[in-house]
Formats: sequence, structure tokens, C-alpha cells
Amino acid sequence: MAHQSALIARDIEAYLEQHQHKSLLRFITCGSVDDGKSTLIGRLLYESKMIFDDQLAALEADSRRVGTRGAELDFALLVDGLAAEREQGITIDVAYRFFSTEKRKFIVADTPGHEQYTRNMVTGASTADLAVILIDARKGVLTQTRRHSFLVSLLGIRRIVLAVNKMDLVGYSQEVFETILQEYHDFAGQIGLTDITAIPLSAVYGDNILEAGSNMPWYHGPTLMGHLETVEVGEALPTRPFRLPVQWVNRPDHTFRGFAGLIASGSVHPGDRIRVLPSGRESQVARIVTADGDLEVAVAGQSVTLTLTSEIDVSRGDVLAAGEAPPEVADQFEATVIWMHDEPLLQGRSYLMKIGTRTVSATIAPLKYKINVNTLEHTAAERLELNDIGVCEVTLDRAVPFEPYAEDPTLGGFILIDRFTNNTLGAGLLHFALRRSQNVHWQALDVNQQVRAQLKGQKACVLWLTGLSGAGKSTIANRVEKRLLSLGRHTYLLDGDNVRHGLNKDLGFTAQDRVENIRRVAEVAKLMVDAGLIVLVSFISPYRAERRMARELFAAGEFLEVYVDTPLAEAERRDVKGLYQKARRGELKNFTGIDAPYETPEHPEIHLHTQQASADESAERIVAYLSAAGMLSKL
Repeated sequence: MAHQSALIARDIEAYLEQHQHKSLLRFITCGSVDDGKSTLIGRLLYESKMIFDDQLAALEADSRRVGTRGAELDFALLVDGLAAEREQGITIDVAYRFFSTEKRKFIVADTPGHEQYTRNMVTGASTADLAVILIDARKGVLTQTRRHSFLVSLLGIRRIVLAVNKMDLVGYSQEVFETILQEYHDFAGQIGLTDITAIPLSAVYGDNILEAGSNMPWYHGPTLMGHLETVEVGEALPTRPFRLPVQWVNRPDHTFRGFAGLIASGSVHPGDRIRVLPSGRESQVARIVTADGDLEVAVAGQSVTLTLTSEIDVSRGDVLAAGEAPPEVADQFEATVIWMHDEPLLQGRSYLMKIGTRTVSATIAPLKYKINVNTLEHTAAERLELNDIGVCEVTLDRAVPFEPYAEDPTLGGFILIDRFTNNTLGAGLLHFALRRSQNVHWQALDVNQQVRAQLKGQKACVLWLTGLSGAGKSTIANRVEKRLLSLGRHTYLLDGDNVRHGLNKDLGFTAQDRVENIRRVAEVAKLMVDAGLIVLVSFISPYRAERRMARELFAAGEFLEVYVDTPLAEAERRDVKGLYQKARRGELKNFTGIDAPYETPEHPEIHLHTQQASADESAERIVAYLSAAGMLSKL
């Protein structure tokens, strides 16, 4: 069972009071696969007497059934809870465990060693104060050791325990230990890790875990537990300026309106002047409300509800900040991105970004370079693959309050999310706002879209025709435009082939070039809609993500997706330009429908089946839709 204290029997209330005020250390174990991370944590739990009798009995049974230590206890089984982990003898998911000693409380995250689960390691490291980086004494410093160390450095963890494990398998050699230590120091110095405590140990036999033992008399440093119990945990957040990202507007009735959230840094008192960002409006704190009553002061790490002395607009995602020291607000940044998904990051593609409590649209472009974790070399890249780390520029659809990640992880860290699946794709760290984001502002104009469209006697919109090559998009778009012109409407047709002669002549047909192709055309179409025109866009536009990005540039009802649905066999049969034949022969790479995907629209406004209707009939259907929707009527 858990470690015992004399106070438990003598004065349980005093024990609980003492336990409540112990400091808390959050740490992770990471490194390469099969370095013994789970065994190490299991040994810590066992030695600190955090295993109850029934758990010990289950461990003994599991060790006999699926353990890797023969008749001995397999401590890794205390942590590896997934069936797949036990079967393979590896860690897949992040396993969190709590334990305590007389001196301190601990939360440890056991993170996977396999490269494919690096994203899980990032999750575990995001809240840690210290990292225990394990190295198998037989293998030395490996690529995954370097990758995890680099990620630890990026995420702001500065205290490192270099645990050289499995010393029993190298005869407890001091020379092996010192060789590994020198190699690691050489790499760590390049990434800014200097606070390193190196400990040789054997997790299986307990050497240098709680007790030094007799196998390594040449080592005179602390044991692992001794170091974890005494290492200083710096806490700079209370001394930084006040920041509270608003999670919820609390309005139980008409008499109360408060703004709830977790204080990210600083402290706040009733009467303090605060600024709401990004709006910049100011007010004063009236009350600090909690479930246990009002407070006279609240500090970083507390969840509270603040009420203000004036009625100003505050929404979820806004940041309440110290009036005299607010964070910056910007919509363009340089950032480091850690990509954590099998589908690559593509330049120009739009993703959802969650930063603080706010979710916005983000576009990654340009991707400046990716980083080789072995050499730290910067190499040119147009995409990031799984586990790649790159530096890029990020453009948002609106300005957000932020601080560099190195100063405040809450307002400087973000995740990227897939718009359709809501999967987390990557994690990022903001460096700084781009200067142009501070220098470029919207210019107020007296003549707007409504005035321009009214002059033309129509409602502006974009008809986005998408489908395979040979589906008939350009033919149908051309006939729609002629019909609209005969009705006296003002139009413009953006055709995929024609645009590539000028605006997009520098783009090829790779996935990232296709993304940029659509981004540029969508922005041009937006300008033309602002000019009051009915814009026809005829592009294959194979990816749903980019079509959705285009849609989100426009107001509700302005973007009409037209799916020109033609089976691949029929498109190949038509093949007026001979493109499919070239693609089949391998002469044309990345051709949609052959060796590049086409993602069909899920909910198009207009769905045309070109095998069932002629080009003229399809065009008339589009015009009829516009008329019924009121797009051809005067405003």
C-alpha cells in the first residue's frame, strides 16, 4: 500500500494538511523504444509503496502470464495497461501515474518510445516540469533520444535527468556511462539543454532508484528518487502580468454576468484595471467569484469567475489581461510546428488552430525549413511528414492575443486541427508576430460590395464548378456565362487552364501546388465578388479542405458549390486533350483520378449528372437555381 507516515495513526488531520501542502512535481519519462521507461516507473511505484496488496497480487499473476522477466516481477506491467502494450512489450499511449513520498507529490507521464507515437510524447511533455530521458546503456544515444530531447527543449522543459538504464547489462561499466554522457552533452549543448543530472541505474534491480546499492561504487551522485524529491520547481507564472483566457461567459440570470477561466499567469484583485483583447476595451474587476465565495486575490493556476464594473463585450476566446501590461495582438506569425499525423502538412492548406480558448482558421505558408533532429541542419521543405519539425509562417483569419511560447505557453502554444475529422494534426509554438501584421490594416472604403452589386442589378456570388478533368466544367461554365450575359448580368469566368497561363504559371500539380492554386483563385474570386460580379470558377479543385477554405472566404449564401459529376470511365472516354492517356502511360504525374485523389463534394448546392443531362440543360439548371435564389434580382 501507499507509503506510511507516523502522523496517519497519530493525527490524520495533521497528515492530510501536510500532504495538501507538499509541492508537486510533474515529470515525463521518454527516450527510445525498450529503454525501460515503464519498468522504471513501475519500480518507483513499488519502492515508494504505492502498490496495494491486490495490485501486487495481480502484478505477480500478470508477470507469470505475459511478463518478460521469467519468474521475477515485471514492473512495466504496472504502467502498460493496453492489451497491445502488454502483448508487444512496448508503450503506445501516455500513461499517467500519481505517487507521493514524505517530501513531495508526483505526477509522472510514461510516454512511448516508438517514432510513430512521438505525438503522444509531445502530449505528455506539454505539462511537465522535468524530463527523465532514458538511454539503454547497450545502445547509447539514438535518433529517438535526440528527437525527444529536441522536443523537450522546444516545449520549454529545462531540467533533464539523463537516466542511463540497464547498466547491469554492460557490467556496470563506468567507461560506458561516461562515453554516453559525453555524447549526450555534445548534442544537448546545441539545443540549449544545460541543466542535466546524469544517473546510471538499473530499473530492473533497483540500482540508484531509491538506494545506491553496491554495484556502482564509482558513482557519487544522487539516486533518482533523491533527485526528484529535492530538485527545485521554479514557478515564474505568479510574477508575470495577469492573463485569463475566457472559457465561458457565466450568466445564470439577468442579475449576473461573469467571465470564467483558468488564470494563466499573474494575479488579480478587485479594483484592478484590465484590458479585454483583442478588442482593447478596458474596465475594472468588480468581484472574484468562486464556488466557495468571493476572493480578495486570485493567482495563476486558479479557476475563477470575474465580474467587471462596466458592461463591455467579452466572449469565449477573449483574454482578460493586466491593463498596464497587455499581450500583443496579431494575425501573422513565425512558428515551429511539430507534425503528428500520417497525412502531411501542405503549404497553403487551411486548418483550424486552437490557441488558448480561441479557435481560428490558420494557413501555413510559407514553410521555411524543417529540422534534422540528428544534425540540427535546416533543410528546404514543401511539406511536413509524420514527426517532422519545421519552421513556418502562419496566417490567421483574424487577430488573436498572443505571447511567444518561451514566455507564456498558454498564449504561445497551439494545436492544428483537421476541419472535417476534428483530428489533432500538429502542435505549434509561436515565436513572434510578423512585422507586416502590425503594418498592414484594412482601409475603410465608402463604396462597398452592396453598392457595386446594386449598380449592376444583381446579387454578387461565386459559382464554384468542381469535378474530374473532362467532366464538362468549362463547357458548362461558358454556357452559363453566355446565358447570364444575355440577361444583362455582369460576370467573370475564372478557368483552371487559363489562370495557369498567368496568375498561377509558377505552380505545378503536386498536392501543395494544387492547394496554393486554389488559395490564389479563391482570393481573386473574393475580390471579384466584392466588385459586385457573379463569378464562375471552373477548377478540378480535388480536395474538400481547399473548397471549404474557399467557401469560408465568403458570406453565407455567396458561395455555391456545383458538382459536375462524371464517372471516371466517361471522363476518360471523352479525353479531348489526351491527358488521361498520358497519365496512364506514366508521362503525366499527379493526375487527378489516376495517381492523385479526387474528393467528391459532400453537400454541393447543385449536383449535375452530365451523363443524364446535356451541357445546355446543365447550364439552364444553374441559371434557374440563381434565379430562384434571388441572385438575379435587383437589391
